Amino acid sequence: MLNYYLYPHSTSQKWVTFVHGAGGSSSIWYKQVRDFKNQFNVLILDLRGHGNSKPKLKDTFNPKYTFDAITNDIVEVIDHLEIKKSHFVGISLGTILIRNLAEKRPDLVESMIMGGAIIKMNFRSQVLMKVGNIFKSVVPYMLLYKLFAFIIMPKKNHKKSRLLFVNEAKKLYQKEFLRWFKLTSEINPLLRFFRTKDINIPTFYVMGSEDHLFLPSIKRIVKIHKTSSLFVVDNCGHVVNVEQPETFNNQAINFISSLG
Repeated sequence: MLNYYLYPHSTSQKWVTFVHGAGGSSSIWYKQVRDFKNQFNVLILDLRGHGNSKPKLKDTFNPKYTFDAITNDIVEVIDHLEIKKSHFVGISLGTILIRNLAEKRPDLVESMIMGGAIIKMNFRSQVLMKVGNIFKSVVPYMLLYKLFAFIIMPKKNHKKSRLLFVNEAKKLYQKEFLRWFKLTSEINPLLRFFRTKDINIPTFYVMGSEDHLFLPSIKRIVKIHKTSSLFVVDNCGHVVNVEQPETFNNQAINFISSLG
């Protein structure tokens, strides 16, 4: 089972579950824990191979991960803790996992807060993935990861987010990085499906105004999906919860509270 951290609340019945992105860990939510645990029951996960969720023995012989398999890891923890329903907060690739979970187990999802959300890979990100696929077996994975981090978070004010993710990624093994990277082969059809289907679950996108790869597609999808809304954080890049934690926390908590 995945490693997780629980912060129970003495009176609240509401749960909030945090899902990080690829190369991160539960530690990226350190600026969220205090504000959220004051109002809700909080569950924070380390995805497989990240943080303190060490790869299982069977993963050693499994060259490929799937979004469904990683989503099932999250569901396993939720079911183990007997959480009937939760609000889910994700960042970057974590938003794809939350959306996939909402398809597989909508009964578990009260709402989705999507930070730095990915709903479509634009031309530049498609090229980035193809370059990565070509060189992933010959170039040290940390070099690739640093390149990706710089392209996604290029500005001076994104430096803190870049360094945080790069330092977390250093804890991954090369084989584990490659397993996660191979997820990109199934990302396009999955995102295409998410764009065409308006799921009937309240969804709140929190995006940085400088998230040049992913913000334009989120703006388009919010116009189409009736249960979705968007808040754009000024002077902020991809990892909104790290760069602008106070704004992120206030917006996310207000959204959850507005749902009653």
